[in-house]
Amino acid sequence: MNLTVKTTISWLEKFDEKIQVNKDLLTDLDQAIGDGDHGINMSRGLTEVMKTLESKSFQTIGDLIKGVAMTLIGKVGGASGPLYGSAFLKMGAKIGAKEQLSDEELLEALKEGEQAIIQRGKASVGEKTMVDVWSPLLEDFSQETHINWEDLKVAAHEKMTGTKDLHAKKGRAAYLGARSVGHIDPGAMSSYLLFESLAETMMEGENNNG
Repeated sequence: MNLTVKTTISWLEKFDEKIQVNKDLLTDLDQAIGDGDHGINMSRGLTEVMKTLESKSFQTIGDLIKGVAMTLIGKVGGASGPLYGSAFLKMGAKIGAKEQLSDEELLEALKEGEQAIIQRGKASVGEKTMVDVWSPLLEDFSQETHINWEDLKVAAHEKMTGTKDLHAKKGRAAYLGARSVGHIDPGAMSSYLLFESLAETMMEGENNNG
């Protein structure tokens, strides 16, 4: 099933729901190894994104994604706003004026988002950050022209839980040294929720069309 403006909105609405439900969990994860504000910032950011979607009309996916990006950059504190905002901004630029995206085109846009996160956060795989979900997940599905969304959802969960065993090398968590091991990275958790929301939205669309 192709991604459209309508399904992109559904994806973001589902992401918002998951962030709000998991706000306290994200905060707890961040209190263990970070600044303790990831849940609060993500909750605030997605609330503002929902306001943007309600107040504006978007004709193309690119414009919609750019609108989300500017909201996140302008309204979210901490590291999460600039990182997610940069990702969505690069995704929107890649998508451009398209009104629908194939799985292959969606993956290409997500890879642009991944690169933006890497450039902004100066992080690489294995350093216990959101990159540890984005990079290996997109690499796993890089050759797919038709994504099995259930497989992607499962894989995203595996990447997220895998950060528990990593030794943090970036951000405040790095100061904990070996004590950071045993905790899931909060940015990896919110990234999992993003990909889980996408997978569930696409599966629902496929089932409805089927």
